[in-house]
Amino acid sequence: MTSTLSNLLSLFIDNCPFFEQKCALCGDASPHSGICNSCQDGLPWFSGENCSRCALPLAAAAPLCGQCQRLPPFFDRLDAVLRFDFPLAGLLHAWKYGRRYELSGVMAQIFTRNSVNFGEKPDLVLPVPLAPARLAERGFNQSEVLARAFADTLACPFSTTHLWRKRNTPSQASLTLAERRRNLHDAFGVNPAVKGLHVLLVDDVATSGSTLSALAFALKKQGAKRVDAKVLARAIFSKT
Repeated sequence: MTSTLSNLLSLFIDNCPFFEQKCALCGDASPHSGICNSCQDGLPWFSGENCSRCALPLAAAAPLCGQCQRLPPFFDRLDAVLRFDFPLAGLLHAWKYGRRYELSGVMAQIFTRNSVNFGEKPDLVLPVPLAPARLAERGFNQSEVLARAFADTLACPFSTTHLWRKRNTPSQASLTLAERRRNLHDAFGVNPAVKGLHVLLVDDVATSGSTLSALAFALKKQGAKRVDAKVLARAIFSKT
């Protein structure tokens, strides 16, 4: 009954001029998703031949990239919806740092697009946690918004208490891959209830993948049988 009422309310809002929304990118009228169909088509959707482990583009016909062959991450698979590129980068920045909380629905809608084709349904969906100080500064955890939307779409268990940061680590932006991994050493706490579970980690952007790998290591140390990751955007650099 609740689902039926929700669908009827969405239909009313979508067709009522009083609730007309503007596209977050071009400003034209858009459907309830908050971004018009034309702008959605123009987003940098992730495609092509990519590493089956970390999702980086492959230079040659091989299942794994050179980095994953030399030093594979602790997560089993990373899926990305979009490349971290124009115009998504600006939207993400406005959402995370500009207090544009109204963009949460747009980001969740993009993130859950085609989610029914995800594959094996995880036992538990977990967002990448923020340190308390950073959460207070930002006002929300963007990874939690995405994770909750994905879990709801797939009807999977979801939790914000199974992972936490033990300390507020320095920014990763200017660090090398080795420095990022050292920076995150023993940075996360894990609820032992993950033992034997297939866990899906959710974050907004993956750059080197170090944070997701550190979390996967901590989860597997507590007995998780498999840890996959899904991100809204994957940054593509020549060196990660």
